Amino acid sequence: MLRVRVAKRRGAFALAAEFEMPTPGVAALFGRSGCGKSTLIDLIAGLLDPDEGRIELDGEVLVDTDRRTRIPAERRGIGYVFQDARLFPHLKVAANLRYGARRARGPHFAVFGEVVELLALGPLLGRRTHQLSGGEKQRVAIARALLGQPRLLLLDEPLASLDAARRDEVLPYLERLRDQLEIPMVYVSHQFEEVLRLATHVVLIDAGRTIAAGAIGPMSLRPELRDIVGAEAVGAVVDGEILRIEADSGLAVLRVGTGEMRIGADSAVARQRVRVQILARDVIVATAEPKALSVRNALAGRITRIAEDAGDSRLVTIDLGGAEILARVTVSAARELALAPGRDVWALVKTVSISAQRLRRL
Repeated sequence: MLRVRVAKRRGAFALAAEFEMPTPGVAALFGRSGCGKSTLIDLIAGLLDPDEGRIELDGEVLVDTDRRTRIPAERRGIGYVFQDARLFPHLKVAANLRYGARRARGPHFAVFGEVVELLALGPLLGRRTHQLSGGEKQRVAIARALLGQPRLLLLDEPLASLDAARRDEVLPYLERLRDQLEIPMVYVSHQFEEVLRLATHVVLIDAGRTIAAGAIGPMSLRPELRDIVGAEAVGAVVDGEILRIEADSGLAVLRVGTGEMRIGADSAVARQRVRVQILARDVIVATAEPKALSVRNALAGRITRIAEDAGDSRLVTIDLGGAEILARVTVSAARELALAPGRDVWALVKTVSISAQRLRRL
């Protein structure tokens, strides 16, 4: 478990952050640029000292200002991947990696050959860093941090300087770290697509304060998220299991709550766990069971709450039997349909609205 409760003032900016993250897992620090995300992980790493507070990792106190406890950064067993790779330009890739290995202090869970294979670095070992693409540099930086045998890995917007193609190149490797090594990670980002793909937990930060924290599913329903991602990107994140692939339609049938949803198969296989983002704008609410519609997904549920939304609309939360999704409706539609918490409804979702970008394997 990572427990953080810190306060830090830097000029006119004040940070007051508090959150907990079960380990292993990936906690995404998410918020607008300048909200304090990088300052927060610098405090966890020991590159900055808090004015007051306490940081604890797996039962060991790293900082406690009340007791004047402070473990130096080099003894915390924490790896750090910066926005720019910060590789040694005079060393080849292999030498950069061995530098990380020489600094290892803890038990060796990340073996050189395994890390090279995991991040597909074999063809790059003999190259100089100036011969690498941006995505390749970041993979080398991640590998170097791993070979230091960290018990926690901090990543400060490691994909921010990359274009979309290079980001898509690196993200699968970060998924491998999460799934195969199960190393705890704190991941800084202001791109919700990255958070959706990697995070198990989300910490929302706004103007130096943690305004909410929790598992990614419940956090995707938080109204505070809209102000950060924008109204069009608001949607529920739900995990489910592929029950079967329909041979006649080519669609995958996904268990969501107690219901079933059909989505594009896109190389999905039966019994596979996936994560789906269902945007609020793509959900239609019906108060009677729909019939004779082209929409393939009609899921029975119950309204649990209705919240204000941007403009002349409301966000309706619908419980599908253990999984909650959001629907955006106009104020007039909510009134005419007499939508209210406790009312049974049907949520209609077009199959084509679940694009590959919003479907992730777990």
